[in-house]
Amino acid sequence: MHSAPLPMNTRERATRNGRTFWVPTLLRFALLCLVMLAVGAYYGFVVGVIWFGLSLVVLLFLQIWSLYRIEQWLDRPYGTPRPKTWGLWAHAATRLDIIRREDERSRVDMAEWLARFRQAMSLLPDGVVIVDSVMHLEWCNPAAERHLGLDKVRDEGRLLTNLIRAPEFVDYMLSGRFEQPLPFIHHYRKIQLQLISFDDRRQILVTHDVTQAEKLETLRRDFIANASHELRTPLTVINGFLEHALSTEMDQSTRHRQLDLMAEQGQRMQRLVADMLTLTRLESLTQQPSGETVRIVPMLNRILEQARALSEGRHLITLEAEAIDLKGNSDELESAFTNLLTNAVRYTPDGGSIQITWKIVGDGAALAVCDDGIGIAEEHLSRLTERFYRVDKTRSRVTQGTGLGLAIVKHVLLRHRGHLEIVSESGKGSCFSAVFQRSQLVLSEER
Repeated sequence: MHSAPLPMNTRERATRNGRTFWVPTLLRFALLCLVMLAVGAYYGFVVGVIWFGLSLVVLLFLQIWSLYRIEQWLDRPYGTPRPKTWGLWAHAATRLDIIRREDERSRVDMAEWLARFRQAMSLLPDGVVIVDSVMHLEWCNPAAERHLGLDKVRDEGRLLTNLIRAPEFVDYMLSGRFEQPLPFIHHYRKIQLQLISFDDRRQILVTHDVTQAEKLETLRRDFIANASHELRTPLTVINGFLEHALSTEMDQSTRHRQLDLMAEQGQRMQRLVADMLTLTRLESLTQQPSGETVRIVPMLNRILEQARALSEGRHLITLEAEAIDLKGNSDELESAFTNLLTNAVRYTPDGGSIQITWKIVGDGAALAVCDDGIGIAEEHLSRLTERFYRVDKTRSRVTQGTGLGLAIVKHVLLRHRGHLEIVSESGKGSCFSAVFQRSQLVLSEER
């Protein structure tokens, strides 16, 4: 059996190293023999042999001393210079130093690669946990610390099933069946985790936080269910009247009354669809609104006239506005402010008053719409901006509200770095305030 030929560079290196070792060695031995012959010729054969023997003893001592120096150096090869050696061991020490430097470079490269790997893993939104073959924690990134409540420094080397004692997690880790991910509730988060084997001695546990995705899916289902429910009523009314009109003869006044009711229900559906489209558009926008200057006072004057037209003189509506403008989108802001004032008109009994103020408040500015209407009980305040949430469903049908107005207001304010504050008491009126940060304001002296 013949061995495979060595690559050309390997053979050349072996030949060169052989010459480097044997040529100096043979030259030293030849020189020693010549000196011995010269000494023997001059002082006699016995003296030459004695000199040759002593020379060999000295050479042997130098080789043993060189071997000792190399042995001492090999205990701590990194960070210390190569020892000075003589003779045959000088070549070996040189070769060892070359290997040491290559290994040191490899260690540095490996350390840099490992640091880059850990930095990249630290930036991932998903959690990564590295465990050994018996589930002892070796490393985890910050996302995994958040998802599973781990601490990389404190928990290193500890058994993962002792750190996370949830029964479903322990069963999953001990089952050996990791084809499917495990949905796992931990610290009020829904985590999806999966174990992946990548080495005989190590495994990776990958975690993904699906809390927000689950919440969005729930919101989507609720939105579809609520929208279907809201559209079902007007469609039922319209279809009922149409079937009645097609199957029954009726007088002119009855026909007109039913047509008025159908038109009213059609307008209700139109408002509902328009509000759903507006809300969907706001939720799908990822960029902040442009920084154009929006003139707020003229806008409020327009909205005031619309509110008075809606009120038909049944309310006293006043406006106090300072010369403060905003950076943002004019259409979105007008939609939000109109919703606030329209709600006040709809839910304030006849003879009530509505005050609109636009002024500096603290470090920012606020548009407040306050009324002395029916008010809202405290238990409802936290849910008012939810889609289709209504305090009194019977009254909302009378006022022709869609249940999406305050949800639209909330999204518009979030896009303009603002928030909605609600103060209300049942039977004593309500005050809705759209509050904006100082960075969103354009004061009169800045224009």
